[in-house]
Amino acid sequence: MNLVKAGGTIGGLTLVSRILGFAREMVFARVMGASAAAEVFIWAFQLPNLLRRLLGEGAFSQGFVPLFARRIGKDGDLAEAKKFAEEVQAVFLPALILITIVFVIAMPAVVVAVASERWTEDPEKFRFTVFLTQVTFPYLIFISLVSLFSGILNSMSRFFAAAFAPALLNVALLAALLLVPQGGQQTAVAMAWAVLVGGVLQLALCVIATRRAGLALRFLPPRMTPGVKELLLLILPATIGAGGYYISQLFYAYFATRLPEGSFVYLSQADRLNQLPLALIGSAIGTAILPAISRHIGLGEDQQASNVQGRAIELSMLLTIPATIALMVSAGPIMTVLFEGGRFTAEDAATSALVLSVLAAGLPAYVLIKVLAPGFYARKNMKTPVIITLVTLALGVIANFIWIDDIGIVILPLSTAVAAWLNALALYVLLVRDGYFRLEGWLGARLVKQLAAALAMGATIWGVELLLADWFAGSIGQRLLGTVALVGAGSIVYFVIAWFSGAMDKEDLLILLRRKKVEA
Repeated sequence: MNLVKAGGTIGGLTLVSRILGFAREMVFARVMGASAAAEVFIWAFQLPNLLRRLLGEGAFSQGFVPLFARRIGKDGDLAEAKKFAEEVQAVFLPALILITIVFVIAMPAVVVAVASERWTEDPEKFRFTVFLTQVTFPYLIFISLVSLFSGILNSMSRFFAAAFAPALLNVALLAALLLVPQGGQQTAVAMAWAVLVGGVLQLALCVIATRRAGLALRFLPPRMTPGVKELLLLILPATIGAGGYYISQLFYAYFATRLPEGSFVYLSQADRLNQLPLALIGSAIGTAILPAISRHIGLGEDQQASNVQGRAIELSMLLTIPATIALMVSAGPIMTVLFEGGRFTAEDAATSALVLSVLAAGLPAYVLIKVLAPGFYARKNMKTPVIITLVTLALGVIANFIWIDDIGIVILPLSTAVAAWLNALALYVLLVRDGYFRLEGWLGARLVKQLAAALAMGATIWGVELLLADWFAGSIGQRLLGTVALVGAGSIVYFVIAWFSGAMDKEDLLILLRRKKVEA
């Protein structure tokens, strides 16, 4: 597998989705502002997303991909793999439908359990939160099935549909904002229904792509076949353990509802920007390397599996380290350009920038987790990454309980970043202990050079920001030009230094520019 090409394909298509996502967020900020209705929509969309990550991603997809990939014959025969996917779908779909029905019926109790008194003691806000979450919750069914079909496509090295599917959700939400621009509850309701439309479109795309790949899955009655049992034995302990992670996320939702109105919006915007490099780099590389590592391990080629991870770290940090420095240094101008305007004030943008600058400090750790965890997943070790996540996030929840009243909104991104670094460090230490992976000298030297180039870039961005301070307080056009200058100057400095200092593999850059092809 060409790691750079596969990662570039996934990252490039994800970029399309993220650009649409930013367009959506920019319109959302101007139409909705940091209002109560905006907060309720974000909360209502977050709940099915949390369960989707538990049921449709995480332990499930990481367990499914290796098992599916190993059932593909050496000659590309898909019969056994198809049978396995159909058996999993037969159990997965009824479970999703049952969970959705239970949550929709019990939604008032769910809101009471998760939201603080600031929300539940306001009858109008409580009613609207329950209604909107009942509308968005069936999205769980569609997007979880998208994860199943994405796993099939990724195992077959067909990355296009799975990587592009999220763009359809952003199209649906953007359409709702443009068609119902009044703001307030009217727009929030339109966006809630758009979530369902987006889920249907994503699933349709992935199903069509799977059929074109030669796998038209039949609907079978649910049955505990040996293949399903094998998958459950892998993912159930990890899923139960991962439940602690999502409980912690519900705690974060609870903490956000304790903060002043608008906090959910600020946290969401900062997370959106932080997720851009994470999705383009970490998730793309992590998705690309899991099948490759699984195949090497299946053939007893542990050194080759380790080499894939080393190359993945090198490539991911080449882009992640400068992204981290850039977000931390230029958070203010970025938030001003993207979101300030309409109902979203300069004070709102400043608060969002503060959250982003703190949250971005953990970005390299988030990406490293995506790259290191497949070393466990490919060996059918689902428990270790989950246990580490549980422990580190529990520490974050405790920190939030202790300091949220004193520190305020900053404690949420700070605890998240610290937990991510502890998580990444623990994953690396255990991989080294078990002899699966070690940071070799060439990789360590390259990472140091990348950091040095990124620091020089950060100083350049800071200097340009001071020179153009008046522009960032001016018109939209001036702010946009100022941001282009920041990005341009910083990028030139980073890549020039990285190129001449040896901080990057020049062959990788040529591959990304589609001039050459080098197999990983």
